[in-house]
Amino acid sequence: MSEISFVLRSTRVVTPEGMRPAAVAVAGGTIAAVLPYDAEVPAGAVLEDVGDDVVLPGLVDSHVHVNDPGRTEWEGFWTATRAAAAGGITTIVDMPLNSLPPTTTVDNLRTKQDVARAKAHVDVGFWGGALPDNVKDLRPLHDAGVYGFKCFLSPSGVEEFPELDQEQLARSLAEIAGFDGLMIVHAEDPHHLAAAPQKSSSQYADFLASRPRDAENTAIQNLIDQARRLDARVHVLHLSSSDALPLIAAAKAEGVKVTVESCPHFLTLTAEEIPDGATEFKCCPPIREAVNQDALWQGLADGVIDCIVSDHSPSTADLKTPDFASAWGGISSLQLGLPAIWTEARRRGHDLTDVVRWMSEGPARLAGLDRKGAIAEGKDADFAVIDPEATFTVDPVELQHRNRITAYAGKTLHGVVKSTWLRGERINEGGVLGEPVGRLLDRNVDRNA
Repeated sequence: MSEISFVLRSTRVVTPEGMRPAAVAVAGGTIAAVLPYDAEVPAGAVLEDVGDDVVLPGLVDSHVHVNDPGRTEWEGFWTATRAAAAGGITTIVDMPLNSLPPTTTVDNLRTKQDVARAKAHVDVGFWGGALPDNVKDLRPLHDAGVYGFKCFLSPSGVEEFPELDQEQLARSLAEIAGFDGLMIVHAEDPHHLAAAPQKSSSQYADFLASRPRDAENTAIQNLIDQARRLDARVHVLHLSSSDALPLIAAAKAEGVKVTVESCPHFLTLTAEEIPDGATEFKCCPPIREAVNQDALWQGLADGVIDCIVSDHSPSTADLKTPDFASAWGGISSLQLGLPAIWTEARRRGHDLTDVVRWMSEGPARLAGLDRKGAIAEGKDADFAVIDPEATFTVDPVELQHRNRITAYAGKTLHGVVKSTWLRGERINEGGVLGEPVGRLLDRNVDRNA
């Protein structure tokens, strides 16, 4: 016990075995032991007793658009990782697009890493991108440490990141399957989108009609078929259509290597509540109706949906025009995902062990972040300390995001993040952030390290 430098103690610690009183002993930034609550504190160790506040493993958000470099007026590593730390998130995985250059070659990855290195308040990993013309770059990116590859099956919204057609998807999947990599997919079918009514409008109902459920359902079925044929690992991003859940459940039961995520906005916001012109609610695929949301929660309860991540996709205010057709599609929620989900989860009878499974353990497993996602011996000493009973009203001014536009403005949420810890070091105390101490993660170095 002499090497233990720090002990975090609470009457409520969420461990893989459930919530219980415990003292978490930390040595060298790693969890050395999860001890009984009243265990003797080793000589020389600093004790932090948080009373009845709940200690969670630091959350993992595997779907964050940081947009740095190139579109840093939208977001950046400094602001995004501060928002993550303020929200109890200790690890993010950055999406390959909306930055310039996109993460589609090893040189582009190094450019992004050079920008991120001195700005990261939390640990940061990187997804690579799969484009129609970069199959040759996929294995080098994998060897360089990306956690998998993102592709679109419909237009991405930025010209430097074009979508894959089914033949191009097959080529990329075959290449990635050859080294047991992971393809993560924006699954909307372009033909269904093209056939849907498209018009300029400030009415949310018109926008919702332009992104029908069939676009998701068809794209997901095609993806499952390709994954089955090629024995490839695939992950469905930001599921919004509950109609696709039976397809995914059947594929999983069959042994197809498919996983799926959803997002706080799909699980806490509904189409019925969105005012006309309120394009802070616009995202693709879209927020759907309350009955659809109920089915998504059932998918979580049943284990069909593997994890909840933010899809934090910010922009400057001028791009959020009142016209849903032309406004930038993306919701900023990095700092608010935990309280948003906890507020709805507790209302529906779930507990914080469920939230940890969905927002820490699940995303860590998806990306292969073996040192993250749980309060257990050998894991990184990453913690979020929260008061789950306390409430607050969302004030955009208090957000750490570069552009403080949020669909959650004015909402009262349960779950106040009191502090956040990265490898045993406090990085957030009541919304006061320290200097950046996050590391850049590499799949080759950090997996099974």
